[in-house]
Amino acid sequence: MVFRSPVPPREDLTRQPVGRPVQVTLDDIGTPLSDVTFVVVDLETTGAAPGASAITEVGAVKVRGGEVLGEFQTLVDPGGPVPAQIQVLTGITTAMVVGAPRIGSVLPSFLEFARGAVLVAHNAPFDVGFLKAAAAETGHAWPGFPVVDTVRLARRVVTRDEAPNHKLSTLAALFHATTTPEHRALADARATVDVLHALLSRLAPLGITHLEDLATAGDAVPSDIRRKRHLADGLPDAPGVYLFRGPRDEVLYVGTSTSLRSRVRSYFTAAEKRSRMREMVRIAESVTPVVCATPLEAQVRELRLIAEHDPRYNRRSRAPERMPWIRLTDEPFPRLSVVREVRPGATHIGPFSSRSAAQSAVEALHDAFAIRRCTSRLPAVPAPGATACHLAEIGRCPAPCVRPEAAAEHAATVDRVREAMTADPAGVVDAHAGRIAGLARQERYEEAATVRDRLAAFLRGSARAQRLAPLSACAELVAARRTDAGGWELVLVRHGRLAGTALVPPRTDPTPAIESLRASGEHVDPPVPPAPAGHPEEADLVLGWLGRPGVRIVSVSTPWSYPVRSAQARTDPAAAVGTTWLEDAEAEARAERDAQFERDAATPLPAPHDVRPPAVAAPEPAPAAGPGAAPGEASAPGHPSAPALVPPPDPDARRAARDDPAGAAGAA
Repeated sequence: MVFRSPVPPREDLTRQPVGRPVQVTLDDIGTPLSDVTFVVVDLETTGAAPGASAITEVGAVKVRGGEVLGEFQTLVDPGGPVPAQIQVLTGITTAMVVGAPRIGSVLPSFLEFARGAVLVAHNAPFDVGFLKAAAAETGHAWPGFPVVDTVRLARRVVTRDEAPNHKLSTLAALFHATTTPEHRALADARATVDVLHALLSRLAPLGITHLEDLATAGDAVPSDIRRKRHLADGLPDAPGVYLFRGPRDEVLYVGTSTSLRSRVRSYFTAAEKRSRMREMVRIAESVTPVVCATPLEAQVRELRLIAEHDPRYNRRSRAPERMPWIRLTDEPFPRLSVVREVRPGATHIGPFSSRSAAQSAVEALHDAFAIRRCTSRLPAVPAPGATACHLAEIGRCPAPCVRPEAAAEHAATVDRVREAMTADPAGVVDAHAGRIAGLARQERYEEAATVRDRLAAFLRGSARAQRLAPLSACAELVAARRTDAGGWELVLVRHGRLAGTALVPPRTDPTPAIESLRASGEHVDPPVPPAPAGHPEEADLVLGWLGRPGVRIVSVSTPWSYPVRSAQARTDPAAAVGTTWLEDAEAEARAERDAQFERDAATPLPAPHDVRPPAVAAPEPAPAAGPGAAPGEASAPGHPSAPALVPPPDPDARRAARDDPAGAAGAA
């Protein structure tokens, strides 16, 4: 069987069929709390920290639907004496735990008792932390129980006016528990059961009626938002689009997810932090799901629905027709203009996210090329009496409006601008790289950042147009990708618009599905490239999907290629400028080294000197005193042991000694 999903008419995207009741399954609405098995557990220990302390008693009560199904209680030998303060608090003495089973024997029995249940504890991190530490110490795998903390629930529904704190003894007295807590495991677990039931009864009016609700029941979510939790009931766990609708059935917000049920439920929990979305949830009256075959189809449907309904709580993709482009006009003396539509015969880049971004890209082109900036349409022959603007006076415009001979010069400039827009942006990058390098040397970093931002805006617009142009010109493209289950996900694209999708189950020949998809796919009229037939962001989504690993092109009607030296390789302005700047810096350094070498070669060497410096006396230790000499006296001059005159050390020898101290010392 092949599940095919060609794009249906708009009304099929927005509304579900009415008049037919749908049987909602338990998987769609979750597990009611009355059907959940809880194991309420309490521990007594020798201290407050797992690892440094040990368990002395385990008590647990298993309940479901308000009925007690079983109890578990045992003392545990902690492997050491029980501290005196713990004995006073709990009444458990060292003599009581001597001979009791160790935790390695108790833990398997408790895990079997609690299998498949939800653990409940008062201050659950304490009790569950000790149990996890014991499991790790004894080599038992922790099953990963869902955990409910009655302290967090109590903080949600019990105010300070009712109880001064949220201790177990205080809550047990408030809710008139049948068992009084006494710091013994089983008694405290029984008291916690009564507290749990009382808390759940208070949470029910707030919309906490299923097990899935308890995961966020302790979060600080306004009650009016939590009460709308039922809007997520019945939503499928499948990819698709969801539409929040208001009191007049107007579309408030459109979103997409791989799991409609989980995503919509998150709007009613503390996970949703956006004040704008909370305001939307307060207004919403219903949620319309649109199940899609694939996540790509869901993303595309979201864009189309946003463009169709213009929901007030959606901020992006609301008006694709207002996205600006840059046009190199088709006239005798072309110029650059920011427009909102693509016309045949002219060169365009974009679309840009805003008009300011498009204007920055225009300024980048003007900074790189001396193309005319005036907005009036110029005749092929200058009119008599025409005057040039100030840009012509400073050399930034060839002034074809007054100089007939400037037509060829301006035409050559236009060709370079067109080349930079549609193919190689090197002319723009090089011009801005030099400008940024000069400003950085002068420490004018703010101006350099402005130039960099202009270059970035141009590169983004040019790269986007170069990506969109081949896809929008392609009449039909069929691609396939293996799914995780082993089947095939098929995509049909016509002129950049998603015309249909299909899922082929595993071990099924996809060829018949491809032919059926091509025959039943949406008809798409050819657009004016580089503008695609659909939403520009839809074409970006399709290109992103086509670029994923494992995607195979089945067929394509026209060649699909990009320029070799395109702007797509230079979308990072820092990298594009950095490479050029580094090459320029290296070239300047080489030129400086060559110039210094030539200056050194042209400088004459000084003439050698024959005059030897005067000899100096080399100091030597005084000889031993002769007969009759007083202690400390040296020999007189002229004595055979008197110092001799020696020439100064040779400079070459001094240099050798400096370079090789060890050799010089050995020679000495």
